[in-house]
Amino acid sequence: MIRKRLLMTTAALMVIVSMIAGCAGNNKSGNETASNGGKGGKEKVEITAWLTPQWKGVLDATEQGADYDSFLKHAAEKFVAQYDKYDANVKVEVIAGDQRDQLLNVNLSSNTPPDVFFESVFPMGDYVHRGAIVPLTDIIDDEAKNDIDQSFWEAVTFGEDIYFYPFQHNPGTLVYNADMFRAAGLDNFIGGENEIKTWTMDEYQQILDALKSNLPKDKYPNAYPMALYAVNNQGDTWNLAYLRTFGSPFFDNEGNIVLDDEKGAKAAAWLKKLYDGGYTNPGAESVSSNDANAMFQNQQLGISFTNPILFSNMKTNMENGTSPKFDVRLANIPSESGDPLSFTYVVGASVFQSGNDKKMEVAKDFVKFFSTDPELVKSSKNGIPVRSSVAEELKDENPLFAAYDANSQYLFNFTGNVPGYSQLREVLYPELQALYLGQKTPEQMVKDYQVSGNKVIEQNKAGSVIYNK
Repeated sequence: MIRKRLLMTTAALMVIVSMIAGCAGNNKSGNETASNGGKGGKEKVEITAWLTPQWKGVLDATEQGADYDSFLKHAAEKFVAQYDKYDANVKVEVIAGDQRDQLLNVNLSSNTPPDVFFESVFPMGDYVHRGAIVPLTDIIDDEAKNDIDQSFWEAVTFGEDIYFYPFQHNPGTLVYNADMFRAAGLDNFIGGENEIKTWTMDEYQQILDALKSNLPKDKYPNAYPMALYAVNNQGDTWNLAYLRTFGSPFFDNEGNIVLDDEKGAKAAAWLKKLYDGGYTNPGAESVSSNDANAMFQNQQLGISFTNPILFSNMKTNMENGTSPKFDVRLANIPSESGDPLSFTYVVGASVFQSGNDKKMEVAKDFVKFFSTDPELVKSSKNGIPVRSSVAEELKDENPLFAAYDANSQYLFNFTGNVPGYSQLREVLYPELQALYLGQKTPEQMVKDYQVSGNKVIEQNKAGSVIYNK
């Protein structure tokens, strides 16, 4: 009996000792995690966020110490303070725009890409096709889809997935000299100061005729009705818009150029007619978009191209006396259908494929945070907000926000999200030069552009993860 009790007591002690040892072991493990991990015992995860210079300050460049990284640094601090999945840290770096591709390619080669990149979408599309950027479809909710026009979602969707979270945009329009219009008797065609005026094609031709024939030569010597340029790929989106003027869809559903038809040839013939008819600046084949912009500011052109950044800079130049002061207003690019043509450069965030699931998880959570936070999204006023709610809330601060937001319904996706778009840009302007120099007919020009352009696209489709799923 005594032996039995001794065995039972010994067994019980062994169990207790084992339990104590287990607890001690668990505590040791927990302490090691805490000491080797992040705050609060959470795993530490650090991500990097790159951006090219977009705007200074969180909300405004007048803020003390405002710099290009101010917004993302502020967003990172706010994100980390409320984030409870990991002990996260976000390192923000500003990258020069002209070094973007070189730095990205070096870091992709060494498998050290940035986790987040805040940038204009159109030069980033090729990285989607290369498989370097991961889809963001899973972090986009219905509230965001309803607040941001479908045209922006189409611009950031490749295949079936969304790859960029739209934040702000930089829409392209025409700009016109309203004082010139008045001098030419075109008062009825002048829109409001905060309006993006839409003219029909017939009205546009009436405007060009009057600017060509009625402008007083003593006040506007050497002035031409509209800008036309084709020396390089800069400002090519306006040329792409002109080629859609008579209804060409430009790309088909397979991402191929389909400009070589009656509509495309008609648009090319229209450009050639304007050029030969003296409705544009001479020498378009050797004029750059920068040249045209300078000519407009010197009142040598009645109608030119612009975007909100150029428009703001133009007004600043007038205010500080570095260029002549006159009444400048905005207009849409007309089309034969009556619906204006509009395009934009969407700016937003992407997440790179780092091979580290936790880094990509934190990167996605960070992108969603600053792209949806009610206060942070107001920084989109530094460009043009993509969110209708922000445009509505801030329209008194900038009345053009409402006009740009209403224009969103007319946006077309100028890149078609095709692979090799950066290479495709190099194919267009030589064809336009040949058109203006009379070396090719409009029909031959659109045919040759389609052939050479589709060759570029086809070559890049071979390496595209979107076209080879």
